[in-house]
Amino acid sequence: MGTPLLQVKNLCVDFRSENHTQQAVQDVSFEVHKGETLAIVGESGSGKTVTSLSILQLLRGPHVAPSRGEIIFSPEGSPPVNLVGLPEKSLCAIRGNRIAMIFQEPMTSLNPVQRCGNQVMEAIFLHRRVTRKEAREKTLTLFSQVKLKNPGEVFAKYPHQLSGGQKQRVMIAMAMSCDPALLIADEPTTALDVTVQKSILELLQELQKTYGLSIIYITHDLGLVSGFANRVLVMYRGGVVESGPTEKIFSTPVQPYTRALIACRPSPAMKGKRLPVVSDFMGGTKKEVSAGNTIARVEGTSSTGSAPREILLKVEGLTVQFPIKKSMTGGRKKQFTAVDDVSFEVRNNEILGLVGESGCGKTTLGRTLLRLTEPTSGKIFFRGQDVSKLKTADLRRMRKNIQIVFQDPYGSLNPRLTIGDAIEEPMKVHQILPTHTQRKDRIMELLEKVDLKPEHFNRYPHEFSGGQRQRICIARALSIEPSFIVCDESVSALDVSVQAQVLNLIGDLRLALGFTSIFITHDLGVVYYLSDRIMVMHEGKIVETGTAEEIYYHPQNEYTQRLIGAMPKIHLLQGEGK
Repeated sequence: MGTPLLQVKNLCVDFRSENHTQQAVQDVSFEVHKGETLAIVGESGSGKTVTSLSILQLLRGPHVAPSRGEIIFSPEGSPPVNLVGLPEKSLCAIRGNRIAMIFQEPMTSLNPVQRCGNQVMEAIFLHRRVTRKEAREKTLTLFSQVKLKNPGEVFAKYPHQLSGGQKQRVMIAMAMSCDPALLIADEPTTALDVTVQKSILELLQELQKTYGLSIIYITHDLGLVSGFANRVLVMYRGGVVESGPTEKIFSTPVQPYTRALIACRPSPAMKGKRLPVVSDFMGGTKKEVSAGNTIARVEGTSSTGSAPREILLKVEGLTVQFPIKKSMTGGRKKQFTAVDDVSFEVRNNEILGLVGESGCGKTTLGRTLLRLTEPTSGKIFFRGQDVSKLKTADLRRMRKNIQIVFQDPYGSLNPRLTIGDAIEEPMKVHQILPTHTQRKDRIMELLEKVDLKPEHFNRYPHEFSGGQRQRICIARALSIEPSFIVCDESVSALDVSVQAQVLNLIGDLRLALGFTSIFITHDLGVVYYLSDRIMVMHEGKIVETGTAEEIYYHPQNEYTQRLIGAMPKIHLLQGEGK
């Protein structure tokens, strides 16, 4: 295959504190050839992003030791250069020019006070001697190439005026602005809808063919790379545990950790069973995984099939509108309909999945059920009581029975409160148990239920991982013993292994406590695994409703078919389904 475009040899990166040195990357080696896609896969904390940032030597500061090892970059027509220890001026000539990077979070990577077009032009001016007119034309051409509709409008917009998928496309345009030889894409589709995710991957493949681009694609989801990458590098705790051609990694993975990453993803075959997690595989051999009825099916009848289940929640003609333009007097002149005449029922002990793309109205609907967002019209009945007409005091009492787990666990926890205080707070408000000692005992039980430890009681949110914070939010929601929980995208941005733990937890708690839930997500694989019934939402309307099997295997609506068609396909091991 000739000389590799990039050779990483024995890369080591250490983070230092006053009394401790942490090895973030340990003796990592790999190659990337011209026109090749290498996927680096692993959980959060495995060293994927640190490795990618080290290639561009972006890890600087008093707490980062200088990289050790070699990073040899050999672009066509130029002599090879070792990026480790290269002077800053020489690195600046390579960054964004010969090697470009798409960072994980486009909102924080884009300047919020500059228009999107100007930000791309700035990257062009940095490395090319062109006029302002030429830079603008180049930017508009790039916006067209990354399939942004109305490039001229996007050029003039600020980042907050774009959707997540649009912002990611602007980042790709910026990365491609100087025709790089190597593109590093760090989790570019995390938390995006499956349809947007698919379009981003197709776009990267198209750009690769057009420009002969080499790509390093970083992700925690092996399912995304099975049809995208030529080779896969699996990282665990800062080191490489397995690497090879993609087909080989998926057909005959050698390491338990690789098998764990493949098996953790919810699949149709796992419905009704516990998902395996990484700890089931580590230690040399795979442990037996329970195949019990973690998630009981609910189809409008009791478990015996004899009597209909009680309707816990009933929604009739619910509409939610937001003003987007006001008249001189402050009245509504123009309005946006987020939820449009929606009606449905949820039965006792049922998990109802609500699925759709970003902006379809899922979160607004979930928040409106608790009247965190006020409905414009329609009725919400909880156990026969019209929630939409409740006064403030009655509404507060009602919320003891309906709780919500928000999408961003860090944003929904007070950084100044320990998790013990955060979980106890709603118990005080709703007068659950009379003394602090009794409440603390109850919190300790909840922490055990969500697989946390008693010593976590006095720790703060920043001391936990994303998956742990999500489990803390679940414990807080359960602390007042609700009968109904709204889970809003509660696993969308988690590693597949942590996602499996949270899904198992929800199934376990449902059996133990008998709560009912609306599970909001854009991932049809997750919603099929967990739900009894599924509602599909598009542009504020419910376009299709049915059992999980009906929606997943026999979708009737064209939009539902498109969502299912956009799901990443993964070819699991044959025979044993390991």
